[in-house]
Amino acid sequence: MKTPKRSLERLKYHYSVERELADQLRAASKSERKHLYTSLYNELFVRVPDHPQNLLKLPNPLKLAEVERQFCLLRPFLKKTTVYLEIGAGDCALAIKVAQAVSHVFALDVSDEISSGVSFPVNCDLIIADGTEIPVPPGSVDLAYSNQLMEHLHPDDAAEQLAQVFQALQRGGVYICVTPNRLCGPHDISKLFDTVPKGFHLREYNNTDLIEDFHLVGFRRFRAMFSYKGVVFPLLVSLWPILMYERLISALPRRLMRWLAYPLISVKFVAFKV
Repeated sequence: MKTPKRSLERLKYHYSVERELADQLRAASKSERKHLYTSLYNELFVRVPDHPQNLLKLPNPLKLAEVERQFCLLRPFLKKTTVYLEIGAGDCALAIKVAQAVSHVFALDVSDEISSGVSFPVNCDLIIADGTEIPVPPGSVDLAYSNQLMEHLHPDDAAEQLAQVFQALQRGGVYICVTPNRLCGPHDISKLFDTVPKGFHLREYNNTDLIEDFHLVGFRRFRAMFSYKGVVFPLLVSLWPILMYERLISALPRRLMRWLAYPLISVKFVAFKV
């Protein structure tokens, strides 16, 4: 997803602000983090007005194309009776589009700064939560979706949120978790300045990591979908070849590993509650 180019000075400023705020989150206690997710992200978007998420809030072809790309990924799972949960809904443009095709939408985020001024349809509820809580009725959700969200959670909070997503899903429900593969990272603003994520990507994952963490909270069936540059391949496939490929390249020198891992950005992780 491309956004207008920023000067090196503005990128360095963004990096310094995000690293400062992320360090606060990394060092915070669990009780402190429940409030910090919301306050720190609001502060980031205010202090960095040219942040890509602020820019994509404005109507433009980039935003429309990104919403359509994600909607195409979700479309095979959407029915008129579907209850949809989006975790990390941002400006809620995707949630609002999905609301046209389903029964009900829960749009969940830690910050209301990006979605301020947005008008919601009657079947779409905006929920501001603390970063780990999923405050929807247990067993009420058919399809949960997050895009570039899990890597923003403090590692100690990720299992708690996953457990709550699992509880929110009804049996047979699906969670599509799109997160950047750590083998070709880092993927936050620190990618321009560091070899490991030091911004708001508090932990990046590969598919092996995801299976381990999802399995711990109760998920037992996992598949992959592929999507690249707006082209979606809706066929669900086994993750095992991908896991073997990750294991093979992870032992290589970092530069070669990153280059070989780049195709893994097309993999979308899909978990089922069985």
